[in-house]
Amino acid sequence: MNEELPLRDIHLPDAITWWPPAIGWWLLLAVIIVAAFGCWLLYKKLTKKTAVKTATALLMSIKQAENTNELETLKQLSACVRRVSISVNSRSEVASLTGKEWLNYLDQSVEGTPFSTGVGQYLSDALYRKKAPEELEIGALIELCEHWLKRQK
Repeated sequence: MNEELPLRDIHLPDAITWWPPAIGWWLLLAVIIVAAFGCWLLYKKLTKKTAVKTATALLMSIKQAENTNELETLKQLSACVRRVSISVNSRSEVASLTGKEWLNYLDQSVEGTPFSTGVGQYLSDALYRKKAPEELEIGALIELCEHWLKRQK
């Protein structure tokens, strides 16, 4: 009666692999992606809002300054509009624009073409001028810049 039964040794189950992950890991990944995208949108919104608010304060200080000459005011307005444009839109889209392209870009935010054909045309070469143009109406230019800035919100 010493018959051996054909039994095999105990077999352990295969080890649990890391792929494919359980559904909880997929949900965690989706939550992380949505949260990252939401943070990026919030950052963009806050950056835009801060840029416009800072530019509004700068524009008010330019407007209230009494001792600066017209050329200096023109240069400050040009720099202010350029900085806001770069902050509000993508740098690669705006930073390389000069001359007519820059003025056409500014005209997209307002009705008509006040930058290309109106008083705003002096902003394109303001930093390179040695003296202010004689036909420059600095009050009208400041109002145009204020109107453009309000449209950026």
